[in-house]
Amino acid sequence: MTVNGQVLGCGAGPHTNLLDWLRDEGLTASKEGCAEGECGACAVLVNRPDGSGRSRWTSVNACLPPALAFDGQEVVTAEGLGKAPGVGLVEDLHPVQREMADRGGSQCGYCTPGFICSMASEYYRPERSPSVAAKESGSETGTDAVGAEHAADHECGPNGFDLHALSGNLCRCTGYRPIRDAAYALGAPQETDPLLLRQDRAAPAAKATVHKTTQATGDVAFIRPGSLDELLDRLAENPKAKLVCGATDAGVEINLRHTRPPLILAVDRLKVLRTLEIGADRIEIGAALTLSEVERGLGGKVEMLSHLFPQFASRLIRNSASFGGNLATGSPIGDSAPALLALNASVVLASVAGEREVALAEYFTGYRQSVKKPDEILRAIRIPLPLAETTAFYKISKRRFDDISSVSAGFAMQRDGGIISSVRIGLGGVAATPIRALRTEEVLVGQPWNAKTAAAAAAVMATEGTPIDDMRASALYRSAMLRQSVLRFYAQTHSAPALEAAK
Repeated sequence: MTVNGQVLGCGAGPHTNLLDWLRDEGLTASKEGCAEGECGACAVLVNRPDGSGRSRWTSVNACLPPALAFDGQEVVTAEGLGKAPGVGLVEDLHPVQREMADRGGSQCGYCTPGFICSMASEYYRPERSPSVAAKESGSETGTDAVGAEHAADHECGPNGFDLHALSGNLCRCTGYRPIRDAAYALGAPQETDPLLLRQDRAAPAAKATVHKTTQATGDVAFIRPGSLDELLDRLAENPKAKLVCGATDAGVEINLRHTRPPLILAVDRLKVLRTLEIGADRIEIGAALTLSEVERGLGGKVEMLSHLFPQFASRLIRNSASFGGNLATGSPIGDSAPALLALNASVVLASVAGEREVALAEYFTGYRQSVKKPDEILRAIRIPLPLAETTAFYKISKRRFDDISSVSAGFAMQRDGGIISSVRIGLGGVAATPIRALRTEEVLVGQPWNAKTAAAAAAVMATEGTPIDDMRASALYRSAMLRQSVLRFYAQTHSAPALEAAK
């Protein structure tokens, strides 16, 4: 592994996360705040693929993925940013570090290194256009507040900096205004900036890894297979092996529940699982492609998913998480399932015996259970085309971003001459599995999309699923939110007076 420009041998155990290994190596800037990917104090930069022959610096939570998952990869920590040759401008400070210091963006400093790494990822984002954004906002330096042009998107600064890049970083004492000021003060990287130039070359190729050791609990191993065939062979021999992609779920289990799987199979860098194909009749998304990569690859072509992505955890998590991992966990509150159910998606399951395609509506069988066999992997997700003309995704949670949903709902409706010809509604958080709102769909099909139909559908929607009382919401609240989601969907396609008539 290359860390801050130096090659370091990684002798970590299979269950040691990247953060703990870095700190053991003396790189103690990154901190453990929550150990579950919610606070961002542990954020670091990783060089990831970005198209043919290019790469991009991507911020990830270091507290979740195994250190061995970065074998052969390039990592930069907050210490390395300031020491990069030709980057530091004042006392070896990186421009991001300098602006944070100048504008008082740090108080106790515990969260600061994580903020700096997330900020640096956005600083080097190829799509960011500081000079253009600054000119449009009337500020050549990009240091002023958000201009009138950005009023509709108040989280985008005049320098093109997207504050959502910091959505997974929490500050407990300084307050966010000086941090925002520092972000909006950043100009473009210098043309000679070595970290900028690094993005003009391909990211390191995935390295097949086999690391075995003996611990008190017995023999344990971390293996990154070099091919899909090798992965399927190893899984056939060890069907109880733990498959790890972004480790946004598995890492939490290891950190907080102290699970210690004897065999970890890393699937995150297998090329065959990292494809995105848009054909005439379907879109196929590789199960290991990160959500951020899917978002960039689709470029807004699937409106439902464009609604989903900003609400799915944080940018830090989306830089590691995948559709495959989210569906494989089988969680009833996974954000992607309701949207994909509404899109009539299917999953491709693969084993040494071959592949089979299963409709997502038939995939879940019980709480965190599915039709996927122990020796199968989820290879891809398929979304049929054409898409429905009217779609929406709603997530109800205590926080707007970076939170687990209480209820979520995806709607996909097709109309013909004002009459609803087809509709699919996916729900999460109201049953032991993600479900389709079949009774509500039945009420809607064949009816005009008007206030009377919306009111009737909303009443039925409130009875869907088997919601329960828990720490996130009561059963009554969940049912009320189901009803409200239909009215909200109706409001988005009709005028305000029509909405009042539907209530």
